[in-house]
Amino acid sequence: MDPNITHLTKVFIHLDRLTHNLQLLQKEVRDRLLWPCIKANAYGHGAEIVARHLVRLGYDTLGVADVAEAVALLETGIEATFVIFSPTLPEHSEAIVMHGFEPVVCTIEMVESLAGEAEKVGREISAHLKVDTGMGRVGIRPEEVPAFLDRCRDFPLLRVRGIMSHFPRADERDKAFSFEQIERFRRVIEAAKSYGIEVRHMANSAAILDLPDSHFDAVRPGIAIYGLRPSWEIANPHVHELQPVLEWKTRITFLKEVPAGSGLSYGHAYHTERPSLIATVPVGYGDGLSRNLSNNLDLLVCGLRCPQVGRITMDQSLIDVTALRGDVEPGDEVVIIGRQGDEEVTADELARKLGTINYEIVTCIAHRVPRVAVRGIILDGA
Repeated sequence: MDPNITHLTKVFIHLDRLTHNLQLLQKEVRDRLLWPCIKANAYGHGAEIVARHLVRLGYDTLGVADVAEAVALLETGIEATFVIFSPTLPEHSEAIVMHGFEPVVCTIEMVESLAGEAEKVGREISAHLKVDTGMGRVGIRPEEVPAFLDRCRDFPLLRVRGIMSHFPRADERDKAFSFEQIERFRRVIEAAKSYGIEVRHMANSAAILDLPDSHFDAVRPGIAIYGLRPSWEIANPHVHELQPVLEWKTRITFLKEVPAGSGLSYGHAYHTERPSLIATVPVGYGDGLSRNLSNNLDLLVCGLRCPQVGRITMDQSLIDVTALRGDVEPGDEVVIIGRQGDEEVTADELARKLGTINYEIVTCIAHRVPRVAVRGIILDGA
């Protein structure tokens, strides 16, 4: 592509804020290992940009969802240990062993496949045993752990380096179920103490903030490193210090005056009530701006909240900028998520309008929207 041609809609990633959030979380867990989770394109923030910054800061173990994500990062030159958090199938064993990834395992079939590939190349492979203490998704039952680890001992080139579990309700105000999970996991650790396990890990972002007894040897922060709350029920006051890393911006490409009673966009789901100045911006559901936000969204223009009007289409949306008549022109910046002047639109605001969570808002921003690193000032201690 011609380097002089730039996208009008971009996501800006503030690396100084990322650093700040990591420092905050590291203080919560003190000297425990911190393994940042960068799955799903780093929660929509751009996996390569985020991974490079994390490695630069000294984080050498990164969590991804699957083998493809790890390979893609490896091919960009990212040098780190990749823990594959989601269980996979034997067809990926060759790549896992070849690249030295550390997969989650919870079936003997996968253990056998990994061990077989390791024997072929004469290379040790490390894995992490997933135990289901209450998530109800994947993992073996706690009482199965000793027998599973006994079977793993039959494969000298496969080392169960870690044992892990996951919380389904750590972000809730009532922590009773999470406390029960921690106790189950403690019993698992006790049952596995003679098997050479090096790392025990369970805590996600919510648990890092609210469940210090779950920190064990390593923690796996996700949403919090990006400056977003795991939920609004987190009790730890330091959650207020998280700084959103992502801003999503576009620019006005067209302005037109329309009379009162004009139907706008597909289906004419919106009609102007007065003579109006309508701006067009090059962002739509093809970029990850949900069509379900149509007529229920404010965007920031010239420091003012302006309503989105008409149905959001694949590549374009409309904004009523009548209040800015005479002060707005094509090329002006429009903020979808982020701050402009004294106003701010957050991922949480969009999530509430859609009845979802901030995770979905940022991970749904399409790959066609470029992620641009903004370095800012790296805080002391980075």
